[in-house]
Amino acid sequence: MGLAGFASLSLPGVMRLRAESPTIESSKQKSAVIMVWQPGGCSHLDTYDPKPNAPLEYRGPFSAIPTKVPGMHFTELLPKQAAIADKFTVLRSMRQNAGGHPAGSMQLLSGDSDTRDKPAPRLPDWMSVANYLRSQDGPRTNPLPLYAGVNPPTNYTGPAYLGDAYSPFAVTGDPNNPSFSVPNIGVSDPRELTRLERRASLRQKLDTLERAFDKAGELQALDEFEMQAMTLLTNPKTKIAFDLSQEDEKTRDRYGRNAWGQQLLLARRLVEAGVEILTTSLHGPLCGRVNNWDDHAVNHHVFDAMRFRAQAYDQAVSALIEDVHERGLSERVLVVVTGEFGRTPKVNYQPSTGAGNASAAAGTKQPGRDHWPRAFSNIWAGGGIETGRFIGATDSKGEDSIDRICKPGDFLATIYHHLGIDGRKVFIKDLNGRPTPIVDHGEPIPELIS
Repeated sequence: MGLAGFASLSLPGVMRLRAESPTIESSKQKSAVIMVWQPGGCSHLDTYDPKPNAPLEYRGPFSAIPTKVPGMHFTELLPKQAAIADKFTVLRSMRQNAGGHPAGSMQLLSGDSDTRDKPAPRLPDWMSVANYLRSQDGPRTNPLPLYAGVNPPTNYTGPAYLGDAYSPFAVTGDPNNPSFSVPNIGVSDPRELTRLERRASLRQKLDTLERAFDKAGELQALDEFEMQAMTLLTNPKTKIAFDLSQEDEKTRDRYGRNAWGQQLLLARRLVEAGVEILTTSLHGPLCGRVNNWDDHAVNHHVFDAMRFRAQAYDQAVSALIEDVHERGLSERVLVVVTGEFGRTPKVNYQPSTGAGNASAAAGTKQPGRDHWPRAFSNIWAGGGIETGRFIGATDSKGEDSIDRICKPGDFLATIYHHLGIDGRKVFIKDLNGRPTPIVDHGEPIPELIS
């Protein structure tokens, strides 16, 4: 891409906010987070919080199986994760109060307490906030971006008033496709390199007059921004980090030769190479007909959908967690797997709106589970936390979190804590110049911090 066009992206706001931003603990620069997002919301009863003694219309058809942790059971859909349950912790008592996908996602990812669905986020998500704050900590020697997304979540998330410069470096497509490649990295054509250098030189000359009036030092932030862009384009190490062919074939097989498996493998490669904030969304054809986890009866036969996606999901997530431990990343890298809410404990039946994977022909009545923010599960690994346990509980039917209830503010404060950010003390000015807390409620969850 043209360097001048890249550098012009929301820069007045970017420079102003960077100049006014607080800093974070520089000693924590190497900690990282991988968030694996389940768009639409995963059924907690059919995965990490089975209720084998509940009535059939609640518990569903899947058997509960023991895990490596005594007293902790998953459903039969997750045998690989059950076998390594000592390497992660299950939080079974998440709760928020927004029933729609937009508001539910914004609550969990940005802390917006509004229950109304909005077309765009009012507050920046935690990924953009972390990228923004860490960008203040001085020049990076690593050529890779601070924040990258491998098929990142795009609905209901974003940097809001921080500006697009703090969005992820997005990698899209199917990493399992033999022709998969990442554009705009590792330019090797000498003619293209010369052209980029000429553009950078031209930009510097055009800046000369403006620098005479740059008393706030804002152009220094611009210089850093452009330097990072140039480095990403010209440093050969960036291309290697994104190149899955560098991985052993057995490792690629262990993650699964499908889009999700290779997404999570690429996530591990990038974080290991120096990316500090990594998001990836498990959506698309591997989910079923509607390409997400939104298993209403009109969309999917919920149990067929869970079976349809279970093998790829179980294999990819278990491989990522094992890799984080085996490769010595378990202190530095925190892995979080979650969706915006759970699914209704009581199954309902509605006519399908169309045939496809995990959905019967249109008009056929099939079982489904709807949105359920009152109780859901997520899993946490690495980050130096104590693993091999579960936190909290839901009632006998999985309808309500009843013990160690955790809310979006707690979720966010825990992630920020791992990144060396004290969510209670950091404020960022919004577009009106009003200092806005990055977490206005909640505390780090004690069992999930090192």
